[in-house]
Amino acid sequence: MNQQLIRPDRFFFGTRCLPCPYIEGNTERKVVTDLSGPNAAELYERLSKAGFRRSHGLAYRPACPNCNACVPVRVAAKDFDFTRSFRRVMNANADLTVDDVEVIATVEQHRLFSAYQHARHNGGDMSGMAFADYRAMVEDTPVASRTVEFRNDEGALVGVMLMDRMEDSLSAVYSFFDGSQTRRSLGTFMILWMIENARATSLPYVYLGYWIENSEKMAYKARFRPLEVLDHNGWKVL
Repeated sequence: MNQQLIRPDRFFFGTRCLPCPYIEGNTERKVVTDLSGPNAAELYERLSKAGFRRSHGLAYRPACPNCNACVPVRVAAKDFDFTRSFRRVMNANADLTVDDVEVIATVEQHRLFSAYQHARHNGGDMSGMAFADYRAMVEDTPVASRTVEFRNDEGALVGVMLMDRMEDSLSAVYSFFDGSQTRRSLGTFMILWMIENARATSLPYVYLGYWIENSEKMAYKARFRPLEVLDHNGWKVL
């Protein structure tokens, strides 16, 4: 870990081990720190460059015993390759209205979130999340965060992305969408929208969280090129 990231008053804690949701038979453990205080945004910037992610008011990074499969990844937005496949996804969603709204949870968002969890992650940690917990996930942020809503031409909410804006990047915190609209490839489209937004605002990077090379759940991230990965030598193109 970059020693510049650690202040004398900054404490990092390890979570207890839990079953890994990505590699069967493995356990996961995280190192976390609180993002509170007047310098939360600056700390978050530095920690993001060191491979940390944000959840609520915490920054975390995997610290799993005997495993380093989770690799932090980010897209180099300026040089992003809009392939023919990606252009088709953009065209399929050209009718959607995109609104960058305040970080305020709504019942409408929570309804879509719950449907997404039951369809994609039924039985998971988030599948029974009540509105109060969803609101905390959305609104408990000490940094510059935004909620982006995607609506069809009838005004129905079909996708939501929670993202953070930093000095040199956008970071995808969480996204969910109407899984019944398969032709749209909404998950892909929301990432493409972020990349376009980063390019339009001269931000070099879009952070996509962690990638595991042999995980089917994370395979889609490798499609966004050029993709940079973080190892012990720093960031490099995959």
